[in-house]
Amino acid sequence: MARFIVNVLDSFGVGAMADVSKVRPRDIGSNTAANIVKKKPDIHIPTLEGLGLMNAIGFSIGTHRIVDEANYGISNLGHVGADSFLGHQEIAGTTPLPPLIQAFNEVIDEVEENLKKRGYSTRRVGEQGEPKILVINEVATVGDNLETDLGQVYNVSAILDYISFEDIKKIGMVVREAVNVSRVIAFGGHHINLENLLAARKIKGSFAGIDAPESGVYNFDYHVIHLGYGIDPKVQIPTILEKENIFVSLIGKTADIIQINQADRFPGVDTVELYDHLIKEVTENKTGFFFINIQETDLAGHSEDVDRYADCLETSDRKIAQLLPHLNKEDILIVTADHGNDPTIGHSNHTREKVPLLIYKKGLVGTYIGERSTMSDVAATAAEFFKVQMPQNGISFLSKIINN
Repeated sequence: MARFIVNVLDSFGVGAMADVSKVRPRDIGSNTAANIVKKKPDIHIPTLEGLGLMNAIGFSIGTHRIVDEANYGISNLGHVGADSFLGHQEIAGTTPLPPLIQAFNEVIDEVEENLKKRGYSTRRVGEQGEPKILVINEVATVGDNLETDLGQVYNVSAILDYISFEDIKKIGMVVREAVNVSRVIAFGGHHINLENLLAARKIKGSFAGIDAPESGVYNFDYHVIHLGYGIDPKVQIPTILEKENIFVSLIGKTADIIQINQADRFPGVDTVELYDHLIKEVTENKTGFFFINIQETDLAGHSEDVDRYADCLETSDRKIAQLLPHLNKEDILIVTADHGNDPTIGHSNHTREKVPLLIYKKGLVGTYIGERSTMSDVAATAAEFFKVQMPQNGISFLSKIINN
């Protein structure tokens, strides 16, 4: 057997899905990849373009051209909305259930009670009649996530100068126990204080939370864990492979949000550090499934920072170029995304976009795998590649790669 690598460039969409006019009209016109290239015409991403990025976008932009030799496709999102947690569960081969939509203030009593039961001090912040957030031990806050679909995710935002990341995770678990939304994200950064967090408090209708990019929590030594709900890992490709004693490596955000017992986990955010670890693991393991998420693209999208996004793409492009010489003729690399996050669209939320499927296999040239209905097709392809049980969802496109 050989190696199968899934490289998720978080939030790197290639155009709004057909249903956005009905379900997410604010995302009309979104195309994360194309709009960044348009804004940054001198962006240098030859590896991604050689793999078929412009083909997946569907048109050339200036000197950034469609290439006949590329192996590529595109995929629609099978999950509701545009969510990283649900997107990765979909890529892993499951069909996430429609998420519960519930403002944090609908469960603030239960969350506060559970925190106090575990010995935490809490206080509520917000004017009379406003939705509130919680302050915990004066070092963390809990409220709605304002960067993804409202009501699906709650954030625990913390100050790493005054609390350890292990203790942040414990707070996150206490919140997770009390709620049923799809995700609780517990995270923190250095060189901020409670005043920074509270100054970034925002209200959107019945939702209240901390605007994470504005608070500065992403800027210095950012740490994060994603605590999900309602996913059965037994029918996902990482667990299926683990059961067959096939090496599984989860790198970056995947280490935080994919549930599996024995995988080699390397959480983190720094793009260079994550790619260096991937290359190290690929060189040390002649077979296995490698699932890496590059999150700094997503953070740039939330910050509506085109320059930062372009820089991260250029870094990723260089590191993917360093990875390719380590792959043999049996290996497969798929560069994809989980949704969009167009920094030019006028809001800081995820955008409901199709994602690229850029495929590298030594000797494979000019192969189009079509427009897929779900990102779970990636997991199904990995299952056929390793000759193991199929995941819950997805249709393999391995024959299009192997037989061409």
